[in-house]
Amino acid sequence: MSNPITVKTMSQMLAEGETPDILFWVGCAGSFDDRAKKITKAIVKILNHCNVKFAVLGTEEACTGDPAKRAGNEFLFQMQAMMNIQVLNGYEVKKIVTGCPHCFNTLKNEYPELGGNYEVIHHTQLLEQLFKEGKIQIKGGGEFKGKRITFHDPCYLGRANDVYEAPREVLQKLDAELVEMKRCKTKGLCCGAGGAQMFKEAEHGNKEINVERTEDALETKPQVIATGCPFCNTMMTDGVKNFNKENDIRVMDIAEMIAQAADL
Repeated sequence: MSNPITVKTMSQMLAEGETPDILFWVGCAGSFDDRAKKITKAIVKILNHCNVKFAVLGTEEACTGDPAKRAGNEFLFQMQAMMNIQVLNGYEVKKIVTGCPHCFNTLKNEYPELGGNYEVIHHTQLLEQLFKEGKIQIKGGGEFKGKRITFHDPCYLGRANDVYEAPREVLQKLDAELVEMKRCKTKGLCCGAGGAQMFKEAEHGNKEINVERTEDALETKPQVIATGCPFCNTMMTDGVKNFNKENDIRVMDIAEMIAQAADL
């Protein structure tokens, strides 16, 4: 754990005459939120361990514009997107991996019509690929062996982009017991943070969505709730705290689980 984390920026690589194979799009949560920074570090450790040649934009990365678009400010979204596309095209970026399904969906599906055409993958898809190529090995599932794990499908990964199997394939490598919630895959329930709801107070109702979703998870009697999105992670963590279960149930991103099990 004491190994220093090395990450080059696109501008550093360009200065050294190198081109990365993948741009790691960190995202707002992964850059600024203390909890989500741990997910970012886990992804970086995995990329370094697998000798994937990657770089980040660093201070040149701005928000994709997803929250603005979902909140109805199309003008602000297009401004943010155009700035990012100018930077990405300037570096001739071809392939992007994201730690956030919101960034993934926006870069993949909404940037092309503004002139930003890239191959965009979510980090669970990259993990699945790295396992298939034999670049990551986990001996007997590590500390997750035999644990009951339930996976919460992020809306923008699952229902918006039909990515259901990659995260589950990766979790199977942990030799754990994967238990599905009653509402999963195409019938998954939102954690309550999508559509820019993360950044505003909830409308009046009789129950918070993240509490409802946490109830789904608790029904499976999990030891770990696995997530693939920093916002889902926050909402599920808050939900677990709402039921005073934080000492019994961990909420972890799949990348963190793999990094931990592989002892990176």
